[in-house]
Amino acid sequence: MDPANVPTRVLVLEDDDALRDELVAILDAEPDFIVAGAFGTGADALAFDGPADLFLCDLGLPDTTGMDVIRALRQRRPELEVMAHTVFDDRASVFEAIVAGASGYVLKGGGGASLLEALRELLAGGAPMSPRVARFVVAAFREQGTVAEQYTLTPREAEVLRGLEDGYSYKEIASRLFVSRSTVHTHIKRIYEKLHAGGRAEALTKAKLRGLLE
Repeated sequence: MDPANVPTRVLVLEDDDALRDELVAILDAEPDFIVAGAFGTGADALAFDGPADLFLCDLGLPDTTGMDVIRALRQRRPELEVMAHTVFDDRASVFEAIVAGASGYVLKGGGGASLLEALRELLAGGAPMSPRVARFVVAAFREQGTVAEQYTLTPREAEVLRGLEDGYSYKEIASRLFVSRSTVHTHIKRIYEKLHAGGRAEALTKAKLRGLLE
């Protein structure tokens, strides 16, 4: 078979049984796609060791988060193209999925034709995103370009942020840095203000996007 005519092998992770079956049917009906595996949990997706080219990933899962699955798979399979497919349209989820390794982010409910178009765009080297999602990303880069100096963290703020990244509580961060919990709270409040973040997840993803965390 001509390599150019070999179908793209797709992994589908979706916890809703009916939607998973629908996605499999949509993909298998196209000559340029073939479903290599379809899973309802993150654990099942991570256990798959067969060949694959593209990963269509739900983010809301019963056993873990789609971001964690994307991150783990990208570490093991850096060549794998990843499309987040979800109902989550908040900034934190968008940024976290991108940082984890997703190159595309489309919202559910757009229909089979638009999903196929997005997947083909991804394979062609694009970064397809639903319009609402794209606005988040554009806004983030606009913020970065116009007020970049506001994102500079002090060394202590960076230490606190790394504590958040490692999953420590305010009390644990305070103990590790030999400061009070109120001091940690003040640092975190300033970090959120500088990053224009509404919470821990958004602060961490924005910090990673801006190179403030390795």
